[in-house]
Amino acid sequence: MPPSGPAVTEVEELLAGLTPEVRALTRSVRKMVRSVLPRCQEIPDKGARVIGYGYGPGYRDMVATLILSRGGVKLGLARGSELADPKHLLAGSGKVHRHIAFTELDEVDRPGVRALLRAADATRQKRRVAGRTVRGSSDA
Repeated sequence: MPPSGPAVTEVEELLAGLTPEVRALTRSVRKMVRSVLPRCQEIPDKGARVIGYGYGPGYRDMVATLILSRGGVKLGLARGSELADPKHLLAGSGKVHRHIAFTELDEVDRPGVRALLRAADATRQKRRVAGRTVRGSSDA
């Protein structure tokens, strides 16, 4: 069942301001993200022109973001600087985050894109487990 509700309406409002080509590209990347992370919440932020994907409203539970622009869409990966990138898909020079840029529909299916998204999710899960372990042991 496809997602519905207020978040989808906000996503559609974000997409409405894009060219038809970038809108189609964004929908393709969204579909890919939802297929890799089916339980993730889709959290649009109209002010920042991004769509977040995570397991809660806070940054700690964030896995990825779609960063929308006139020329395409970027798939931002939380803690992407920590990920192995054998296909050299990640761009960005920040200390923590990296992104994969998409300007054409066929780029969505590049080898390694889904693997990086799964790795970002696995890294988030490890941080959550480690955080619980540390907090739990200090409470004893």
